[in-house]
Amino acid sequence: MKELINRLSQYNTLTKEEAKAIFLRIGQGEFNNSELAAFMTLFMIRPVTVEELSGFRDGLMELRVPIDLSAYDGMDLCGTGGDGKNTFNISTMSAFVVAACGQNVVKHGNYGVSSKCGSSNLLEHFGYEFTNEQAELERQLDGSGICFLHAPKFHPAMRFVGPIRKELGVKTFFNMLGPLVNPALPKKQMAGVFSHELARIYSYLFQESDAQYSVVYDLEGYDECSLTGETKVFSSKGEQIVKPSDFGLDLIKAEEIHGGETIEEAAKIFTDILKGEGTKVQNSVVYANSALALKAAGKYDSLQDATEAAREAVESGKALQVFKKLAP
Repeated sequence: MKELINRLSQYNTLTKEEAKAIFLRIGQGEFNNSELAAFMTLFMIRPVTVEELSGFRDGLMELRVPIDLSAYDGMDLCGTGGDGKNTFNISTMSAFVVAACGQNVVKHGNYGVSSKCGSSNLLEHFGYEFTNEQAELERQLDGSGICFLHAPKFHPAMRFVGPIRKELGVKTFFNMLGPLVNPALPKKQMAGVFSHELARIYSYLFQESDAQYSVVYDLEGYDECSLTGETKVFSSKGEQIVKPSDFGLDLIKAEEIHGGETIEEAAKIFTDILKGEGTKVQNSVVYANSALALKAAGKYDSLQDATEAAREAVESGKALQVFKKLAP
């Protein structure tokens, strides 16, 4: 590792094969905490390349606990995190709305590292029990149209870096990997990223697969559509800029989508929205992100039609029922 750290510190890059090989060694516990911390820090100093991220992804996926949920035509809604915006759990909330709109969801997530409350923190708070058992996940999909794939259950290799990521408390290239390593390999995906450069890398990597995808980068720096300005969307059909008016929604202020300071506060926002008691702004952001996902999945051609479907799913209580079935 020392030789590699010296090489990287001189702004050299790794090939895809080298990146995969080093990740396999990380996953087998070959390096100490100091070496791993130094390795992660180097990728905070300079951007990760397409080849490096692709190799890291391949290494992590080779070590994953496999799961086959392909019969459900599931979709993932997952953001990288690391945008430092501390919004409420928009992608997790949107996952339940999308499931309520008839698109099965295989949501990949983890505990928050650079945020106060990740999707796993939230669902754990509500008593959801993480599992990697095929039969149980199928039962959840059959009953509610959604299941949750808690990253540590499927990526045991991450146990060597998890404590270091938590101690660092800032985004690392592991944030960049999250939406790329759903163990169920869904063919439909909406991924939110925290930088324009990373959005292009993601789009390139998704193009290598046969997935229906949208990569979302909010030009205000969010890894989701915030409605505070314009959002860039990359898909197999090209690139486009979407504005709040494209959803039939209003421009909002950043402070109106704050996520709270504790898991309890995040959970209250979550349940308020599900119960139809969220603010107009909170609801709007959920509708917009759900609409982007529904369009990416091919359920709707029009963002405004998809937005109305998301609105109906919340106002009718369908999204709440989905949640109650998954986490009674």
